[in-house]
Amino acid sequence: MLTSRIVADRDFIVSPLDRRVFGTFVEHMGRCVYGGIYEPGHPTADANGLRGDVLALTRELGATIVRYPGGNFLSGYNWEDGVGPKAQRPTRLDLAWGSTETNQFGTNEFITWCKAAGVEPMFAVNLGTRGPDEARHFVEYCNHPGGTHYSDLRRAHGFEEPHGIKFWCLGNEMDGPWQICQKTAAEYGRVAQETAKVMRWVDPSITLTACGSSNRAMPTFGHWEHDVLERCFDQVDFISLHQYFRNDAGDIKSYFSVIEDLDCFIKEVAAIADAVAAKRRSPKRIMLSLDEWNVWYKAHNASDLRKPGWPRAPKLIEEVYNFEDALIVGGVLITLMNNADRVKAACLAQLVNVIGAIMTEEGGPAWRQTIFHPFAQASRFGRGNVLRTRIETESFQAAALQTLDNLLASVLHDEETGRVTLFALNRADQAMNISVELRGFGACEVMAAEMLHHDDLKAANTKLEPDAVAPRKMEASLHADVLRAAVQPHSWNVIVLKSGGNASSL
Repeated sequence: MLTSRIVADRDFIVSPLDRRVFGTFVEHMGRCVYGGIYEPGHPTADANGLRGDVLALTRELGATIVRYPGGNFLSGYNWEDGVGPKAQRPTRLDLAWGSTETNQFGTNEFITWCKAAGVEPMFAVNLGTRGPDEARHFVEYCNHPGGTHYSDLRRAHGFEEPHGIKFWCLGNEMDGPWQICQKTAAEYGRVAQETAKVMRWVDPSITLTACGSSNRAMPTFGHWEHDVLERCFDQVDFISLHQYFRNDAGDIKSYFSVIEDLDCFIKEVAAIADAVAAKRRSPKRIMLSLDEWNVWYKAHNASDLRKPGWPRAPKLIEEVYNFEDALIVGGVLITLMNNADRVKAACLAQLVNVIGAIMTEEGGPAWRQTIFHPFAQASRFGRGNVLRTRIETESFQAAALQTLDNLLASVLHDEETGRVTLFALNRADQAMNISVELRGFGACEVMAAEMLHHDDLKAANTKLEPDAVAPRKMEASLHADVLRAAVQPHSWNVIVLKSGGNASSL
Protein backbone atom coordinates (compact mmCIF):
# COMPACT_ATOMS: atom_id res chain seq x y z
CA MET A 1 0.00 0.00 0.00
CA LEU A 2 1.30 3.44 -0.88
CA THR A 3 2.01 6.02 1.83
CA SER A 4 2.06 9.81 1.81
CA ARG A 5 2.85 12.34 4.51
CA ILE A 6 1.61 15.92 4.83
CA VAL A 7 2.80 18.53 7.32
CA ALA A 8 0.51 21.53 7.91
CA ASP A 9 1.25 24.38 10.33
CA ARG A 10 -1.44 26.97 11.03
CA ASP A 11 1.13 29.80 10.92
CA PHE A 12 2.48 28.99 7.45
CA ILE A 13 -0.09 30.61 5.19
CA VAL A 14 -0.17 30.97 1.40
CA SER A 15 -3.10 33.40 1.46
CA PRO A 16 -6.70 33.72 2.55
CA LEU A 17 -8.85 31.98 -0.07
CA ASP A 18 -11.04 34.34 -2.10
CA ARG A 19 -14.47 32.75 -2.29
CA ARG A 20 -14.88 34.00 -5.85
CA VAL A 21 -12.72 31.08 -7.03
CA PHE A 22 -15.93 29.04 -6.79
CA GLY A 23 -17.60 30.90 -9.62
CA THR A 24 -19.31 29.57 -12.70
CA PHE A 25 -20.47 30.85 -16.06
CA VAL A 26 -23.76 31.43 -17.92
CA GLU A 27 -23.47 32.20 -21.63
CA HIS A 28 -26.12 32.65 -24.28
CA MET A 29 -25.04 29.42 -25.94
CA GLY A 30 -26.95 26.24 -26.64
CA ARG A 31 -29.28 25.32 -23.77
CA CYS A 32 -27.46 27.11 -20.97
CA VAL A 33 -30.00 29.94 -20.71
CA TYR A 34 -33.06 28.74 -22.64
CA GLY A 35 -34.01 25.32 -21.31
CA GLY A 36 -31.31 25.61 -18.65
CA ILE A 37 -31.74 28.36 -16.06
CA TYR A 38 -34.78 29.82 -17.86
CA GLU A 39 -37.75 27.77 -19.01
CA PRO A 40 -41.19 29.36 -18.66
CA GLY A 41 -43.81 26.65 -18.37
CA HIS A 42 -41.50 24.13 -16.70
CA PRO A 43 -43.22 22.42 -13.73
CA THR A 44 -40.71 24.01 -11.33
CA ALA A 45 -40.55 27.47 -13.00
CA ASP A 46 -41.45 30.54 -10.98
CA ALA A 47 -43.37 33.59 -12.20
CA ASN A 48 -40.19 34.86 -13.90
CA GLY A 49 -39.68 31.61 -15.83
CA LEU A 50 -36.67 30.57 -13.73
CA ARG A 51 -36.35 26.81 -13.27
CA GLY A 52 -36.63 26.05 -9.56
CA ASP A 53 -34.80 22.72 -9.81
CA VAL A 54 -31.80 24.39 -11.44
CA LEU A 55 -31.85 27.17 -8.83
CA ALA A 56 -31.81 24.57 -6.05
CA LEU A 57 -28.89 22.70 -7.63
CA THR A 58 -27.00 25.98 -8.18
CA ARG A 59 -27.32 26.75 -4.49
CA GLU A 60 -26.20 23.19 -3.65
CA LEU A 61 -23.24 23.54 -6.03
CA GLY A 62 -22.16 26.54 -3.97
CA ALA A 63 -21.45 28.90 -6.84
CA THR A 64 -20.36 32.27 -5.47
CA ILE A 65 -20.11 34.45 -8.60
CA VAL A 66 -21.44 33.89 -12.13
CA ARG A 67 -20.01 35.38 -15.33
CA TYR A 68 -22.50 36.64 -17.95
CA PRO A 69 -23.45 36.93 -20.89
CA GLY A 70 -20.42 35.35 -22.63
CA GLY A 71 -18.10 34.00 -23.90
CA ASN A 72 -17.81 34.26 -27.64
CA PHE A 73 -21.44 35.42 -27.70
CA LEU A 74 -20.33 38.62 -25.96
CA SER A 75 -18.32 39.97 -28.89
CA GLY A 76 -21.44 40.49 -31.01
CA TYR A 77 -23.91 41.31 -28.23
CA ASN A 78 -25.81 44.58 -27.82
CA TRP A 79 -26.78 44.81 -24.16
CA GLU A 80 -29.66 47.14 -25.03
CA ASP A 81 -31.36 44.25 -26.89
CA GLY A 82 -31.90 42.39 -23.61
CA VAL A 83 -33.67 45.05 -21.55
CA GLY A 84 -37.13 46.59 -21.61
CA PRO A 85 -40.48 45.08 -22.60
CA LYS A 86 -39.95 41.59 -24.00
CA ALA A 87 -42.39 42.11 -26.86
CA GLN A 88 -40.21 44.95 -28.12
CA ARG A 89 -36.87 43.15 -27.94
CA PRO A 90 -35.25 42.34 -31.29
CA THR A 91 -34.42 38.84 -32.45
CA ARG A 92 -30.83 38.64 -33.68
CA LEU A 93 -28.49 36.23 -35.43
CA ASP A 94 -25.77 35.05 -33.07
CA LEU A 95 -22.69 34.72 -35.25
CA ALA A 96 -20.60 33.12 -32.51
CA TRP A 97 -22.70 29.94 -32.30
CA GLY A 98 -24.78 30.04 -35.48
CA SER A 99 -27.99 30.45 -33.50
CA THR A 100 -31.00 32.76 -33.30
CA GLU A 101 -31.11 34.86 -30.13
CA THR A 102 -34.57 35.98 -29.03
CA ASN A 103 -33.32 38.25 -26.21
CA GLN A 104 -36.19 37.13 -24.00
CA PHE A 105 -33.60 36.76 -21.25
CA GLY A 106 -31.22 39.63 -20.57
CA THR A 107 -29.58 41.81 -17.96
CA ASN A 108 -32.48 42.29 -15.57
CA GLU A 109 -33.63 38.68 -15.83
CA PHE A 110 -30.10 37.57 -15.01
CA ILE A 111 -29.92 39.87 -11.99
CA THR A 112 -33.26 38.43 -10.81
CA TRP A 113 -31.84 34.94 -11.25
CA CYS A 114 -28.64 35.85 -9.34
CA LYS A 115 -30.68 37.08 -6.38
CA ALA A 116 -32.76 33.90 -6.37
CA ALA A 117 -29.60 31.76 -6.59
CA GLY A 118 -27.73 33.79 -3.97
CA VAL A 119 -24.76 34.52 -6.25
CA GLU A 120 -22.80 37.63 -7.22
CA PRO A 121 -23.00 38.70 -10.89
CA MET A 122 -19.83 39.08 -12.96
CA PHE A 123 -20.66 41.08 -16.09
CA ALA A 124 -18.69 41.47 -19.31
CA VAL A 125 -18.69 44.26 -21.90
CA ASN A 126 -18.46 43.79 -25.67
CA LEU A 127 -15.09 44.94 -27.00
CA GLY A 128 -15.53 43.11 -30.29
CA THR A 129 -18.15 44.98 -32.31
CA ARG A 130 -18.50 47.73 -29.70
CA GLY A 131 -16.32 49.75 -27.34
CA PRO A 132 -15.96 52.33 -24.56
CA ASP A 133 -19.16 54.26 -25.28
CA GLU A 134 -21.49 51.30 -24.94
CA ALA A 135 -19.54 50.01 -21.93
CA ARG A 136 -19.90 53.26 -19.98
CA HIS A 137 -23.62 53.36 -20.78
CA PHE A 138 -23.97 49.78 -19.57
CA VAL A 139 -22.33 50.62 -16.23
CA GLU A 140 -24.58 53.67 -15.93
CA TYR A 141 -27.66 51.53 -16.61
CA CYS A 142 -26.66 48.93 -14.02
CA ASN A 143 -24.99 50.93 -11.25
CA HIS A 144 -26.00 54.61 -11.29
CA PRO A 145 -28.80 55.48 -8.81
CA GLY A 146 -30.90 57.69 -11.10
CA GLY A 147 -31.39 61.08 -12.68
CA THR A 148 -29.60 60.21 -15.95
CA HIS A 149 -30.77 58.73 -19.23
CA TYR A 150 -29.57 55.15 -18.71
CA SER A 151 -30.17 54.91 -14.97
CA ASP A 152 -33.70 56.23 -15.44
CA LEU A 153 -34.17 53.73 -18.26
CA ARG A 154 -33.41 50.93 -15.79
CA ARG A 155 -35.92 52.42 -13.36
CA ALA A 156 -38.51 52.60 -16.14
CA HIS A 157 -37.86 48.88 -16.73
CA GLY A 158 -38.97 48.15 -13.16
CA PHE A 159 -35.66 48.18 -11.27
CA GLU A 160 -35.67 51.25 -9.06
CA GLU A 161 -32.49 50.37 -7.16
CA PRO A 162 -29.11 50.02 -8.91
CA HIS A 163 -27.87 46.49 -9.55
CA GLY A 164 -24.50 47.40 -8.04
CA ILE A 165 -22.44 45.06 -10.25
CA LYS A 166 -18.86 45.25 -9.02
CA PHE A 167 -16.93 42.71 -11.14
CA TRP A 168 -16.59 43.44 -14.88
CA CYS A 169 -14.67 41.73 -17.71
CA LEU A 170 -13.28 43.78 -20.60
CA GLY A 171 -14.23 41.61 -23.57
CA ASN A 172 -13.63 37.93 -24.19
CA GLU A 173 -10.75 35.99 -25.82
CA MET A 174 -9.80 38.91 -28.06
CA ASP A 175 -6.62 37.10 -29.18
CA GLY A 176 -8.59 34.31 -30.88
CA PRO A 177 -9.22 34.18 -34.65
CA TRP A 178 -12.62 32.60 -33.85
CA GLN A 179 -13.63 35.79 -32.04
CA ILE A 180 -15.88 38.40 -33.63
CA CYS A 181 -13.50 41.34 -34.28
CA GLN A 182 -10.29 39.69 -33.09
CA LYS A 183 -7.65 42.21 -32.08
CA THR A 184 -3.89 42.38 -31.78
CA ALA A 185 -2.46 42.86 -28.31
CA ALA A 186 -1.76 46.52 -29.09
CA GLU A 187 -5.29 47.10 -30.37
CA TYR A 188 -6.93 45.33 -27.48
CA GLY A 189 -4.67 46.83 -24.81
CA ARG A 190 -5.48 50.32 -26.02
CA VAL A 191 -9.26 49.82 -26.13
CA ALA A 192 -9.18 48.05 -22.76
CA GLN A 193 -7.30 51.01 -21.29
CA GLU A 194 -9.82 53.56 -22.55
CA THR A 195 -12.85 51.40 -21.73
CA ALA A 196 -11.64 50.82 -18.19
CA LYS A 197 -11.01 54.52 -17.75
CA VAL A 198 -14.53 55.63 -18.68
CA MET A 199 -16.19 52.75 -16.83
CA ARG A 200 -14.38 53.79 -13.66
CA TRP A 201 -15.39 57.40 -14.21
CA VAL A 202 -19.01 56.21 -14.05
CA ASP A 203 -18.41 53.98 -11.02
CA PRO A 204 -14.99 54.13 -9.29
CA SER A 205 -15.81 51.14 -7.08
CA ILE A 206 -15.80 48.48 -9.82
CA THR A 207 -13.22 45.72 -10.33
CA LEU A 208 -11.95 45.17 -13.88
CA THR A 209 -10.41 42.18 -15.65
CA ALA A 210 -8.40 42.41 -18.88
CA CYS A 211 -8.37 39.52 -21.37
CA GLY A 212 -5.34 37.30 -21.14
CA SER A 213 -4.55 34.50 -23.57
CA SER A 214 -7.40 32.21 -24.57
CA ASN A 215 -5.16 29.28 -23.67
CA ARG A 216 -1.52 28.52 -22.97
CA ALA A 217 -0.99 27.00 -26.44
CA MET A 218 -1.82 30.24 -28.27
CA PRO A 219 1.14 31.33 -30.44
CA THR A 220 0.93 34.79 -28.88
CA PHE A 221 0.89 33.55 -25.27
CA GLY A 222 3.23 35.54 -23.07
CA HIS A 223 3.70 38.36 -25.55
CA TRP A 224 -0.06 38.99 -25.38
CA GLU A 225 -0.14 39.34 -21.58
CA HIS A 226 2.93 41.56 -21.55
CA ASP A 227 1.79 43.86 -24.36
CA VAL A 228 -1.77 44.17 -23.05
CA LEU A 229 -0.66 44.98 -19.51
CA GLU A 230 1.94 47.46 -20.78
CA ARG A 231 -1.06 49.51 -21.96
CA CYS A 232 -3.74 48.97 -19.34
CA PHE A 233 -1.80 47.98 -16.18
CA ASP A 234 -2.87 51.07 -14.25
CA GLN A 235 -6.55 50.68 -15.15
CA VAL A 236 -7.21 47.00 -14.39
CA ASP A 237 -7.13 44.73 -11.35
CA PHE A 238 -7.10 41.26 -12.94
CA ILE A 239 -5.98 39.47 -16.06
CA SER A 240 -7.89 36.41 -17.24
CA LEU A 241 -6.80 32.88 -18.08
CA HIS A 242 -8.87 30.26 -19.92
CA GLN A 243 -8.09 26.56 -19.94
CA TYR A 244 -10.05 23.50 -21.03
CA PHE A 245 -8.72 20.06 -20.17
CA ARG A 246 -8.60 17.12 -22.58
CA ASN A 247 -7.86 13.41 -22.34
CA ASP A 248 -6.23 13.20 -25.76
CA ALA A 249 -4.13 10.13 -25.01
CA GLY A 250 -7.12 8.26 -23.57
CA ASP A 251 -5.34 7.08 -20.42
CA ILE A 252 -5.75 8.39 -16.92
CA LYS A 253 -2.02 8.84 -16.19
CA SER A 254 -1.51 11.22 -19.09
CA TYR A 255 -4.82 12.90 -18.33
CA PHE A 256 -3.64 13.80 -14.82
CA SER A 257 -0.77 15.83 -16.31
CA VAL A 258 -3.17 18.61 -17.39
CA ILE A 259 -3.33 19.69 -13.74
CA GLU A 260 0.41 20.50 -13.80
CA ASP A 261 -0.13 22.39 -17.05
CA LEU A 262 -2.58 24.68 -15.26
CA ASP A 263 -0.18 25.25 -12.36
CA CYS A 264 2.53 26.30 -14.83
CA PHE A 265 0.08 28.56 -16.68
CA ILE A 266 -0.87 30.35 -13.45
CA LYS A 267 2.73 30.89 -12.39
CA GLU A 268 3.79 32.08 -15.84
CA VAL A 269 1.02 34.67 -16.12
CA ALA A 270 1.73 35.91 -12.60
CA ALA A 271 5.41 36.26 -13.48
CA ILE A 272 4.62 38.25 -16.64
CA ALA A 273 2.30 40.57 -14.73
CA ASP A 274 4.97 41.09 -12.08
CA ALA A 275 7.56 41.86 -14.77
CA VAL A 276 5.32 44.64 -16.06
CA ALA A 277 4.97 45.92 -12.49
CA ALA A 278 8.73 45.80 -11.99
CA LYS A 279 9.36 47.95 -15.07
CA ARG A 280 7.06 50.53 -13.53
CA ARG A 281 8.65 50.22 -10.07
CA SER A 282 5.07 49.56 -8.99
CA PRO A 283 4.01 47.70 -5.83
CA LYS A 284 0.67 46.90 -7.48
CA ARG A 285 0.01 43.23 -8.14
CA ILE A 286 -2.35 42.15 -10.92
CA MET A 287 -4.46 39.22 -9.76
CA LEU A 288 -5.59 36.30 -11.89
CA SER A 289 -9.10 35.27 -12.91
CA LEU A 290 -9.46 31.79 -14.44
CA ASP A 291 -12.85 32.86 -15.71
CA GLU A 292 -13.30 29.90 -18.06
CA TRP A 293 -12.19 26.41 -17.15
CA ASN A 294 -13.53 22.88 -17.37
CA VAL A 295 -13.02 19.47 -18.90
CA TRP A 296 -14.09 19.50 -22.55
CA TYR A 297 -13.05 17.05 -25.26
CA LYS A 298 -15.80 14.49 -25.97
CA ALA A 299 -18.40 16.92 -27.39
CA HIS A 300 -15.84 18.73 -29.50
CA ASN A 301 -16.79 18.03 -33.11
CA ALA A 302 -18.00 20.67 -35.57
CA SER A 303 -21.59 19.46 -35.13
CA ASP A 304 -21.28 19.98 -31.38
CA LEU A 305 -20.39 23.63 -31.92
CA ARG A 306 -22.88 24.68 -34.57
CA LYS A 307 -26.14 23.41 -36.06
CA PRO A 308 -27.48 24.36 -39.51
CA GLY A 309 -30.42 26.69 -40.05
CA TRP A 310 -29.88 29.23 -37.25
CA PRO A 311 -31.86 27.27 -34.60
CA ARG A 312 -32.98 28.67 -31.26
CA ALA A 313 -31.19 27.20 -28.22
CA PRO A 314 -29.85 24.07 -29.97
CA LYS A 315 -27.95 21.36 -28.11
CA LEU A 316 -24.31 22.46 -28.22
CA ILE A 317 -21.25 20.91 -26.51
CA GLU A 318 -23.33 18.91 -24.04
CA GLU A 319 -20.42 16.98 -22.57
CA VAL A 320 -21.38 13.91 -20.54
CA TYR A 321 -18.87 13.76 -17.72
CA ASN A 322 -17.52 10.55 -16.23
CA PHE A 323 -15.73 9.73 -13.02
CA GLU A 324 -12.21 10.42 -14.31
CA ASP A 325 -13.37 13.89 -15.41
CA ALA A 326 -14.49 14.52 -11.83
CA LEU A 327 -10.99 13.60 -10.63
CA ILE A 328 -9.50 16.20 -12.97
CA VAL A 329 -11.92 18.85 -11.73
CA GLY A 330 -10.94 17.99 -8.15
CA GLY A 331 -7.26 18.38 -9.05
CA VAL A 332 -7.92 21.75 -10.66
CA LEU A 333 -9.74 22.94 -7.54
CA ILE A 334 -6.76 21.94 -5.39
CA THR A 335 -4.45 23.83 -7.76
CA LEU A 336 -6.62 26.95 -7.55
CA MET A 337 -6.63 26.80 -3.75
CA ASN A 338 -2.87 26.29 -3.58
CA ASN A 339 -2.39 29.39 -5.77
CA ALA A 340 -4.72 31.49 -3.63
CA ASP A 341 -2.17 34.30 -3.38
CA ARG A 342 -2.73 35.15 -7.08
CA VAL A 343 -5.90 33.40 -8.26
CA LYS A 344 -8.72 35.45 -6.77
CA ALA A 345 -11.58 34.46 -9.10
CA ALA A 346 -12.46 31.49 -11.30
CA CYS A 347 -15.50 30.37 -13.29
CA LEU A 348 -16.36 26.78 -14.11
CA ALA A 349 -17.67 26.96 -17.68
CA GLN A 350 -20.53 26.50 -17.85
CA LEU A 351 -23.23 26.00 -15.25
CA VAL A 352 -25.89 23.97 -17.03
CA ASN A 353 -26.12 21.76 -20.15
CA VAL A 354 -23.29 23.42 -22.11
CA ILE A 355 -20.27 21.61 -20.62
CA GLY A 356 -22.30 21.99 -17.45
CA ALA A 357 -22.09 20.66 -13.92
CA ILE A 358 -25.90 20.44 -14.13
CA MET A 359 -27.89 18.75 -16.90
CA THR A 360 -31.57 19.24 -17.66
CA GLU A 361 -34.31 17.80 -19.79
CA GLU A 362 -36.73 20.37 -21.15
CA GLY A 363 -40.00 19.90 -19.31
CA GLY A 364 -38.31 17.19 -17.24
CA PRO A 365 -35.76 16.69 -14.47
CA ALA A 366 -32.37 18.20 -13.71
CA TRP A 367 -29.46 16.17 -12.36
CA ARG A 368 -25.87 16.50 -11.13
CA GLN A 369 -23.04 15.54 -13.44
CA THR A 370 -20.02 13.81 -11.88
CA ILE A 371 -18.00 17.05 -11.80
CA PHE A 372 -20.70 18.64 -9.66
CA HIS A 373 -19.55 16.83 -6.55
CA PRO A 374 -15.90 17.92 -6.07
CA PHE A 375 -16.91 21.50 -6.86
CA ALA A 376 -19.76 21.46 -4.34
CA GLN A 377 -17.53 19.98 -1.63
CA ALA A 378 -14.72 22.44 -2.32
CA SER A 379 -17.11 25.38 -2.21
CA ARG A 380 -18.75 24.16 0.98
CA PHE A 381 -15.56 23.50 2.91
CA GLY A 382 -12.99 25.65 1.08
CA ARG A 383 -12.85 28.57 3.50
CA GLY A 384 -10.21 30.47 5.39
CA ASN A 385 -6.44 30.42 4.98
CA VAL A 386 -4.72 28.11 2.52
CA LEU A 387 -1.73 26.64 4.33
CA ARG A 388 1.72 26.11 2.87
CA THR A 389 1.98 22.36 3.26
CA ARG A 390 4.90 19.96 2.91
CA ILE A 391 3.90 16.82 1.03
CA GLU A 392 5.99 13.65 0.81
CA THR A 393 4.62 11.17 -1.70
CA GLU A 394 5.77 8.77 -4.36
CA SER A 395 5.44 9.49 -8.08
CA PHE A 396 4.61 7.89 -11.41
CA GLN A 397 5.47 8.45 -15.07
CA ALA A 398 2.85 10.11 -17.22
CA ALA A 399 2.69 12.06 -20.45
CA ALA A 400 5.98 12.69 -22.26
CA LEU A 401 7.84 10.94 -19.44
CA GLN A 402 6.57 13.58 -17.03
CA THR A 403 6.89 12.63 -13.37
CA LEU A 404 3.74 13.30 -11.37
CA ASP A 405 3.16 13.07 -7.63
CA ASN A 406 0.72 10.39 -6.52
CA LEU A 407 -0.90 12.78 -4.06
CA LEU A 408 -2.20 16.27 -4.65
CA ALA A 409 -3.52 18.03 -1.57
CA SER A 410 -4.54 21.32 -0.05
CA VAL A 411 -5.13 22.15 3.62
CA LEU A 412 -7.24 25.10 4.74
CA HIS A 413 -7.81 26.59 8.17
CA ASP A 414 -10.83 28.76 8.86
CA GLU A 415 -9.95 30.78 11.95
CA GLU A 416 -13.53 32.00 12.36
CA THR A 417 -15.10 28.55 12.65
CA GLY A 418 -12.05 26.57 13.72
CA ARG A 419 -12.38 24.15 10.82
CA VAL A 420 -9.36 22.48 9.25
CA THR A 421 -10.09 20.86 5.88
CA LEU A 422 -7.98 18.47 3.85
CA PHE A 423 -8.67 18.06 0.14
CA ALA A 424 -6.72 15.11 -1.26
CA LEU A 425 -6.57 13.61 -4.76
CA ASN A 426 -5.00 10.16 -5.01
CA ARG A 427 -3.79 9.91 -8.61
CA ALA A 428 -2.29 6.46 -8.11
CA ASP A 429 -3.94 3.21 -9.17
CA GLN A 430 -3.29 1.82 -5.70
CA ALA A 431 -4.78 2.52 -2.28
CA MET A 432 -2.85 4.98 -0.13
CA ASN A 433 -2.33 5.60 3.58
CA ILE A 434 -2.20 9.35 4.26
CA SER A 435 -0.89 10.89 7.48
CA VAL A 436 -1.27 14.62 8.16
CA GLU A 437 0.79 16.15 10.95
CA LEU A 438 -1.18 19.12 12.29
CA ARG A 439 0.95 21.73 14.04
CA GLY A 440 -0.33 24.61 16.11
CA PHE A 441 -4.05 23.79 16.01
CA GLY A 442 -4.50 22.37 19.50
CA ALA A 443 -6.99 19.61 20.12
CA CYS A 444 -8.94 18.56 17.02
CA GLU A 445 -11.61 16.05 16.12
CA VAL A 446 -12.94 14.67 12.84
CA MET A 447 -16.25 16.22 11.84
CA ALA A 448 -16.76 14.67 8.40
CA ALA A 449 -14.92 12.48 5.91
CA GLU A 450 -16.14 11.81 2.36
CA MET A 451 -14.69 10.29 -0.79
CA LEU A 452 -15.61 10.27 -4.44
CA HIS A 453 -14.63 6.92 -5.91
CA HIS A 454 -15.89 4.48 -8.52
CA ASP A 455 -14.33 1.27 -9.78
CA ASP A 456 -15.16 2.33 -13.36
CA LEU A 457 -13.33 5.46 -14.49
CA LYS A 458 -15.87 5.87 -17.29
CA ALA A 459 -18.94 5.77 -15.01
CA ALA A 460 -21.31 8.70 -15.60
CA ASN A 461 -24.46 10.17 -14.07
CA THR A 462 -27.51 10.10 -16.32
CA LYS A 463 -31.20 10.89 -16.15
CA LEU A 464 -31.90 7.24 -15.31
CA GLU A 465 -28.93 6.91 -12.92
CA PRO A 466 -28.36 10.42 -11.55
CA ASP A 467 -26.33 9.21 -8.53
CA ALA A 468 -24.12 6.55 -10.13
CA VAL A 469 -21.12 8.66 -9.07
CA ALA A 470 -21.68 10.42 -5.76
CA PRO A 471 -19.77 11.10 -2.52
CA ARG A 472 -19.89 8.56 0.27
CA LYS A 473 -18.48 8.38 3.75
CA MET A 474 -14.96 7.19 4.48
CA GLU A 475 -12.99 6.45 7.63
CA ALA A 476 -10.52 8.89 9.14
CA SER A 477 -8.95 9.00 12.61
CA LEU A 478 -6.99 11.51 14.64
CA HIS A 479 -4.40 10.59 17.28
CA ALA A 480 -1.81 12.90 18.88
CA ASP A 481 -2.28 15.63 16.27
CA VAL A 482 -1.85 13.22 13.36
CA LEU A 483 -4.74 12.65 11.00
CA ARG A 484 -4.76 9.26 9.30
CA ALA A 485 -6.86 7.96 6.45
CA ALA A 486 -6.71 5.12 3.97
CA VAL A 487 -7.93 6.35 0.59
CA GLN A 488 -9.06 4.41 -2.45
CA PRO A 489 -7.11 4.29 -5.73
CA HIS A 490 -8.02 7.15 -8.08
CA SER A 491 -10.11 9.00 -5.53
CA TRP A 492 -11.05 12.52 -4.42
CA ASN A 493 -11.24 12.89 -0.64
CA VAL A 494 -12.39 15.57 1.78
CA ILE A 495 -11.78 15.43 5.55
CA VAL A 496 -13.05 18.18 7.84
CA LEU A 497 -11.75 18.67 11.38
CA LYS A 498 -12.63 21.11 14.09
CA SER A 499 -9.99 22.69 16.28
CA GLY A 500 -10.32 24.63 19.50
CA GLY A 501 -13.60 25.51 21.15
CA ASN A 502 -15.08 27.79 18.48
CA ALA A 503 -15.78 25.27 15.74
CA SER A 504 -19.27 25.50 14.31
CA SER A 505 -21.34 22.58 13.14
CA LEU A 506 -21.28 21.53 9.48
